Amino acid sequence: MSQQQNPETVSIDDIPVDIGNMQSAEINPTDVPDEIESITRGLAGEQPPTNPIVVLKAARWWFLHGKGGTDPAYRWSIEWARHLAADTLSDSNQYEEFLAYLATVGIAEEPAVLR
Repeated sequence: MSQQQNPETVSIDDIPVDIGNMQSAEINPTDVPDEIESITRGLAGEQPPTNPIVVLKAARWWFLHGKGGTDPAYRWSIEWARHLAADTLSDSNQYEEFLAYLATVGIAEEPAVLR
């Protein structure tokens, strides 16, 4: 029933958490797991994910591997999950910051590409 985990990586689901790479300011696009990249791109698209659990999975990864609580992808994921849970308007400034951030980390060539 228990699964052996490498002491360098830990996970509570199928997305590994690289302990040595936690909260680094630099994100290499090749280090972003495919599932997280897909969810993140979806959050920037015209039909973002509607399952808060999926959105929070991406939020967790960005919090741990990005800039912590100030990471724009983390902040937008949390904002979108809040929107889904409470059916409230989302912060458009956070969305714009998120789109710009995706270009800086190499997930998008430019923010408008994902819209």
